[in-house]
Amino acid sequence: MNTVENRVLKGELKYKDTVVLTYNIEYPEIVYSDYILGKQSFNKFNKDIALSLEKYVVSTLFKDASELYDYNVSNNYPIMVYEVLLQYNITYNNNNILSLYYDNYEFTGGAHGNTIRSSQTWDLYLNRQLRLSSFYNNPYYIIDILKNVNNQIAEQISLGNNTFFDNYCQLVTETFNLSNYYLTTNGIVIFFQQYDIAPYSSGIQTFYL
Repeated sequence: MNTVENRVLKGELKYKDTVVLTYNIEYPEIVYSDYILGKQSFNKFNKDIALSLEKYVVSTLFKDASELYDYNVSNNYPIMVYEVLLQYNITYNNNNILSLYYDNYEFTGGAHGNTIRSSQTWDLYLNRQLRLSSFYNNPYYIIDILKNVNNQIAEQISLGNNTFFDNYCQLVTETFNLSNYYLTTNGIVIFFQQYDIAPYSSGIQTFYL
């Protein structure tokens, strides 16, 4: 087991004495592990993610938020405060394997914000991230995964969960991303982004393999 602690970058950005953007960026840092090189690589990789997002927030997004503020004030529209949240969830942490996902939420006006999920699975002993193919010996594993996902969707629909798009079979194939997986104690989880195979209200769809 690796000991992981939470790190946070956060702030409120003001324009003309008004808060127009807030952000809270969380990222994991391994503070103890038997795998020193893997620990260092993991920590640098995740700190770089956080710093890169913060740089984007305080430059690009702050400029956009300031411009929107001027537009809304000049047209007597309500003031919209941009918001950025980055949160992670460690889903597997055992010996040399550590797996997690990030949810990156952004609100930049409109009816609602959007969330993009990303994931990582590390072999700290080998000092590298693992590809999904690492867990399969079958060269046709992608076909098996797609069939499994479509079968799970069909079962959900038969039970009354009709939140998927009608052409979900086609969309599963078109939007499937080999990087969109993480590990749990129960197996591998495949996920699809918002709007990929179901409406926004259905959220991020996950499937256990």
